[in-house]
Amino acid sequence: QVRLVESGGGLVQAGGSLRLSCAASGIIFGANVVGWHRQAPGKQRELVAVITSGGSTNYVDSVKGRFTISRDVSKNMVYLQMNSLKPEDTAVYYCNTKFTWATAGTIDYWGQGTQVTVSA
Repeated sequence: QVRLVESGGGLVQAGGSLRLSCAASGIIFGANVVGWHRQAPGKQRELVAVITSGGSTNYVDSVKGRFTISRDVSKNMVYLQMNSLKPEDTAVYYCNTKFTWATAGTIDYWGQGTQVTVSA
């Protein structure tokens, strides 16, 4: 059974930092593209950052220079370091990956989300 569990969210003042963690079981993160998404109240979910199996990263423009996605293959974890946080970063943050199984095909996996709230 595949499970993704996010942690590390919380309340922080503008300009502060948080590090989100995503722990995977039942799947090897190092073999897949992993993304961090966020969804603010009343808004669509958006992709914030991705890391490929080769370690390449990409970010939405609004977080470039402030957020860093990284991976620890030995721990099967993916992280999102968030610095210089702004009130507009307030959202529920989700970890996501896809895996193609021989029989079941490609399945999209999501964690339960972790709330990040940035006060002005």
